[in-house]
Amino acid sequence: MLKNNCVCKGLNIKYPIFQGAMAWISDAQLAAAVSEAGGLGTIAAGHAPGSYVREQIHKAKTLTNKPFAVNIMLMSPHAEEVAQILAEERVEVIVTGAGNPAKYMKIWGHSKVIPVVASTALAKMMARCGAFALIAEGSESGGHIGELTTMTLLPQVCDVVDIPVIAAGGIGDGRGVAAAFMLGAAGIQVGTRFLLAEECAVHPEYKALVIKAKDIDTIATGKRLGHPVRIIKNPFAREIAAMEYDSGISNDEIEAFAEGKLQLAALEGNIGLGNFMAGQISGMLKKEQPAKDIIKELIEEAEEVIAKWAK
Repeated sequence: MLKNNCVCKGLNIKYPIFQGAMAWISDAQLAAAVSEAGGLGTIAAGHAPGSYVREQIHKAKTLTNKPFAVNIMLMSPHAEEVAQILAEERVEVIVTGAGNPAKYMKIWGHSKVIPVVASTALAKMMARCGAFALIAEGSESGGHIGELTTMTLLPQVCDVVDIPVIAAGGIGDGRGVAAAFMLGAAGIQVGTRFLLAEECAVHPEYKALVIKAKDIDTIATGKRLGHPVRIIKNPFAREIAAMEYDSGISNDEIEAFAEGKLQLAALEGNIGLGNFMAGQISGMLKKEQPAKDIIKELIEEAEEVIAKWAK
């Protein structure tokens, strides 16, 4: 179940474990480390320009000869440029988020496209467009989220498509992996735990904040704007949450206030002003590890749980 399944065979990877894309965090170094460990590493394009994405693709190819993915945020102002670069670089796996990638599917014909979905309607649409697989991401995730939890979204998506579904959101250990497979997943995606990979170059204050977090220390902001984001509670989180309930503040003002705050978190570790995106599993995570050890633990713990309940 956890090795040599349809996702592993289709992507030529050892384990059906994807590293989630985290803007300004998931770079070539982290992606290569995850791919070398047998999973699918992912470079996050985020809102970065095409030159950065191309540079990271080239760097990853010097660090690993194994498959890796690039995640494109379709709401990025650089989406058209990045989409063309992914075609030119013949990226093996393309993960899409925050939009519908249908218009790019033709130029990405050489790639396996895996859209992130937060509803069954979008799942069915992406399957019809020729997606290789889907990532069903629940609201427990860090960063941009939908309304449904992983527990409710995953089985419903699995029921309406006949392509592999990857579970994302709230998965931090082998118990979560096993649960996802029991709900119909063919693989899992992990983001927040890979923040604590030794190969993750995010600022040390970011890692420390995740390690110190308790179970109730994340909050979903941005609902008023139509694209909620889960982040760790800090002065920035409290201020932007309060702004959403102030009718005297426009959406444009809220957007302007949030601009650049993720970089302050990821690159500078600014505890007061930074936007520290992280999932609800933060309260479970207490140590930094090599990426290969994270994957090893996830697989071994999941196999132990599954074997226990198979008796």
